[in-house]
Amino acid sequence: MEGSGPYNPRTVEEVFRDFKGRRAGMIKALTTDVEEFFHQCDPEKENLCLYGFPSEQWEVNLPAEEVPPELPEPALGINFARDGMQERDWLSLVAVHSDAWLLAVAFYFGARFGFDRNDRKRLFGMINDLPTIFEVVSGTSKKQVKDKTSGSNHSSNKSKPISKPQRASEPRATEPPQGKFSKGSQPKENDEGLDEDDEEEHGDTLCGACGENYASDEFWICCDICEKWFHGKCVKITPARAEHIKQYKCPSCSNKRARQ
Repeated sequence: MEGSGPYNPRTVEEVFRDFKGRRAGMIKALTTDVEEFFHQCDPEKENLCLYGFPSEQWEVNLPAEEVPPELPEPALGINFARDGMQERDWLSLVAVHSDAWLLAVAFYFGARFGFDRNDRKRLFGMINDLPTIFEVVSGTSKKQVKDKTSGSNHSSNKSKPISKPQRASEPRATEPPQGKFSKGSQPKENDEGLDEDDEEEHGDTLCGACGENYASDEFWICCDICEKWFHGKCVKITPARAEHIKQYKCPSCSNKRARQ
């Protein structure tokens, strides 16, 4: 199986890195690579599992043959329900089981290498600061961000959604205009605190592909269909290319319309 091997993280930080890598791979399978994931989960095949690897790669494969397995195993038979449910519901179900598997693997390492109470608490705290795969796939994390910021005292929030940072092609202003492109690395004059304000205002916006938080020094693009934000690098869109896109559709929405 690709990505398997004698990899055994032994510290809290190493286990968390392992968790983040596996999580990123599984999010990729359920978002940007969803067409390929859907194709591989053929209901005619045997019990299949979705695996995530520390290298941020994913794989659909049969479960491990050895008993007991080297690591806890993901949910079996995710392919059988593919055609019997709405695609969104099926992906959400796979996401929930993937979250459970990631926690099982992380705390398996913790038990194996003797993490004490404080280590386990610290590991869970680090994990809990990230949105779950289910929250990323279902868009729940975006709704939580909106609820969290709805009571903000910034009057600008009333006129634009929190997940709509500034247009890449327009100069930074005191009140960033609405737009579907965002890049916080535009030149700033006489306002050194703007970058921190932008980070604070949009810091809870999450990438629909990798699930990471908004950063003011990275290029982002918003899907005009599902309204999720993505790192340009995650969806292979550069600022120059984005300027020529009239309506951007993320990989998930593009693949969904193609199947329809």
